[in-house]
Amino acid sequence: MDPDISLLFQCPASGGIPESDVRVELSPLYDRNSLPADQARIDRVWAARCQQNPWLFNGAKFRLHSVKLDGTLLTFHLGLTSYKDFVGTNLAKTAMQLQEQGEQDFGNSQAYLADPLGVGAVLQTADDNFVFLRRSFCVGEAPGKIDVPGGHPEPQAALGKDAPERSLIRHQDLPGDLVVRELFSSVLREVQDEVNLQPATLSSPLLLGIVRNETTAGRGSAEFYVRCSLTSEQVKQRYALGGPEAQESVSILFASREDVLSMEQKGEWWNQLCPSAKGAVKLYTEVLGARQ
Repeated sequence: MDPDISLLFQCPASGGIPESDVRVELSPLYDRNSLPADQARIDRVWAARCQQNPWLFNGAKFRLHSVKLDGTLLTFHLGLTSYKDFVGTNLAKTAMQLQEQGEQDFGNSQAYLADPLGVGAVLQTADDNFVFLRRSFCVGEAPGKIDVPGGHPEPQAALGKDAPERSLIRHQDLPGDLVVRELFSSVLREVQDEVNLQPATLSSPLLLGIVRNETTAGRGSAEFYVRCSLTSEQVKQRYALGGPEAQESVSILFASREDVLSMEQKGEWWNQLCPSAKGAVKLYTEVLGARQ
């Protein structure tokens, strides 16, 4: 296994998991544990990062604690966190110390980390190519690397237009079914915003699994498979028009199915992939690669 990633969960090889087979338990029990003087340290790290990158935005996020598969049903155990806490824990120079302290205090290396749940899409075109994006240098993570379309599910998006401010969102405001819907909706939203594709051209996502990014202290990302009804050339034309999040990437790239399945072995592209994209390719290869 590539040292940049580890697989927290892989869907059965019979195929990905649809939205109807996913549940969410959102509870304060799954929030990050705090240490004395945590907030002051996080504030300092956040201020320093914002000076370097004015694009950063402190939004509310779902914190991934764990998942449990019971028969065909997969349950996400989630808490609430923020992007600021992610920058001040997972991305901080003290991340390894926090992991060691978490292991010592709770037998859980992630106990003191924000661990916001990300999402990513293995996006396949009608002519059987796969979509990748070259990340811009203004993004907060993995600038210049090759990635799949992706981002975060958002608590405020789950609540809709009447959502309160980030700091006022409560666990009890978010029923599990709303969160499940947001998990699956968010990956489609990221594809639409980053690649500039219309919703009608995209299939319902299938969850392939969850990968941990070991370069950001084990932050988890749920990776999905999405089929697009457009050809590579049509997708390229849509991307060139620019979407709402066009600033996050500088170019679009395509790889054939054969190249995706052998990407880790060949190494040419693999070494340019950011960890979440490595995990997405790995999960696609294991879960769906042999079936298509």
